[in-house]
Amino acid sequence: MKTMRIVIAGCGCVSVLWFDALKKRDDAELVGLVDLSREAMDKRIADYGLGGIETGTDLKAVLKKTKPDIVFNCTIPEAHLSVINTALRHGCHVLTEKPLADTMPHAQKIIAAARATGKLCAVMQDRRYYGRIQSLRSFLESGAIGRITTVHCDSMMGLHFGGFRDHMRHVLLVDMAIHTFDQARFITGQDALSVIAHEWNPPGSWYEHEASAVAIYAMTNDIVYTYRGSWCAEGLSGDSWRIIGDKGSLTWDGDIVRAQAVNSDTGFIREMRDIEVPYDKKNFPIEGHAVCINDFIHCVQTGEIPQTVCSDNIKSLAMVHSAIKSSRHARRVTCDYKIKVNKHDQQKH
Repeated sequence: MKTMRIVIAGCGCVSVLWFDALKKRDDAELVGLVDLSREAMDKRIADYGLGGIETGTDLKAVLKKTKPDIVFNCTIPEAHLSVINTALRHGCHVLTEKPLADTMPHAQKIIAAARATGKLCAVMQDRRYYGRIQSLRSFLESGAIGRITTVHCDSMMGLHFGGFRDHMRHVLLVDMAIHTFDQARFITGQDALSVIAHEWNPPGSWYEHEASAVAIYAMTNDIVYTYRGSWCAEGLSGDSWRIIGDKGSLTWDGDIVRAQAVNSDTGFIREMRDIEVPYDKKNFPIEGHAVCINDFIHCVQTGEIPQTVCSDNIKSLAMVHSAIKSSRHARRVTCDYKIKVNKHDQQKH
């Protein structure tokens, strides 16, 4: 396969995960870095021994000099539209940190640009690639606990980032819940139709704006999905899932999975039997950012479509922004992710 020439835009703390993944590949060459902070670029150059690499604060200038195949976008959400569109218009494929964009109209513009240029644009939704969730989805698809009717998830953490996240509006929903919402779509194979949600910032929060939220989604195939989350919940951190089928239930704490199915058709409370959820860690030697990056580069090389392609990921982003709208107006909101097509933005083939 052709060696991919890559530019990374954004050298903040999250970029470390991207640098770590790239250094393990022999079919990818990092040819440029872009950041508004020279100090940030210099630190990555020193940390990873990148002497002689092209650097700059102007993405267009770096792209003209390096002519990369791929741009990895690790900038803040507000910069995504500008960075991604610039990269696409310069003939680059783009893999971006989540979320795809800071607003739905901006996401629509990114999708239009990808179609117009015929380039791939996908989102770093790395949790889809975790071995445990892959195995869990296969188990549910087998019908072992019947038809899925209800999904619950609690996601509680006390995270002290410092920096821009401390001042973001809707920080939990925009910067974290997108992961959980995308997982819910992946686990069930369904999409959200509408939501009732409430955001708030609890007393004692170190965030300036809304760091906690609850949401109830009506999804396709008559599934109800509920989310309760916080980024200022000290102690007992982690995610907790309960998935209910018409013949049993499953729980998952991010590590241990337990499942039970009905074993009798009589009794006030039916007799249950434990079911093993198959999982062999040896089948998933790499997880996280590295697997998502591997899949994206493979798709660029082969012409395949990554599962986190922007035209699908907008459905997860719609869950975020419909929840924000629902909370703001205290009413049920439709999750509108219909991709608007302009005749001038048709994808080239």
